Amino acid sequence: MSALLLTGTPLAGRVAVVSGASSGIGAATADRLAELGAKVAVLARRKDKLEAVVEGIQAAGGTAVALPIDVTDRDAVHAVADQVAEQLGQADLVFNNAGVQLISAIDELKFDDWQRQIDLNVTAVMNVIGAFLPHLSAAAEAGRPADLITTSSIAATRILEKFSVYSGTKAYISQLTRLLRVELGRKNIRVATIEPGMVDTELPDHVTDPDASKLMADLIDQIEVLQPGDIAETVAFMAAVPRHVNLTEITILPTAQAV
Repeated sequence: MSALLLTGTPLAGRVAVVSGASSGIGAATADRLAELGAKVAVLARRKDKLEAVVEGIQAAGGTAVALPIDVTDRDAVHAVADQVAEQLGQADLVFNNAGVQLISAIDELKFDDWQRQIDLNVTAVMNVIGAFLPHLSAAAEAGRPADLITTSSIAATRILEKFSVYSGTKAYISQLTRLLRVELGRKNIRVATIEPGMVDTELPDHVTDPDASKLMADLIDQIEVLQPGDIAETVAFMAAVPRHVNLTEITILPTAQAV
């Protein structure tokens, strides 16, 4: 069970955007940010699941809107940024979370899987940054907190067989965060990445490689893995600390996960 560290409404007055919000980490984070006082826009392709997330938030007394979108479509993401501003106000907390994990040996030449991961894990991340950076800049210039938090993975730094393309996309995100801080930190925009280990979400369900599937299934069976709520609480904490504090890179592992 995930521990709730924050109390009250420390995110009151803030407008959050969560991509990949239809399930798992994204849905849990949207719920928690709303519970802590933020107005939340949830982004993903699956309209029915997004609407269920919003219904849950609203039933608990929070404010949220569902904006179904394919974040690999740059023009669509920019249009959604305008919708967020119109419906909730300019975003000052962006959780750039959409991603996919497709594992295979490189000599299997699964070009479509390679491209899908690059499109969602890299291009879509950049689309969200490009669309919402003006929002974050405006918040920072007005003296308010401004957060850009992106989901990476421990795969960004671990050497895992058959994870080459997936790990490469996550290494891009982790390094991008370090570089963006050089430009945006001096403008008081906090830039951070979160690198989880094994989390009990639907992401491993997309993995078809038997070796990778066994690795993940064994972890879930043998140890107490992370829950989406563990990541959600961490993201919320990163956004709730004082404006001058930037928790830039947080790696989160199940205590018993060795790899």
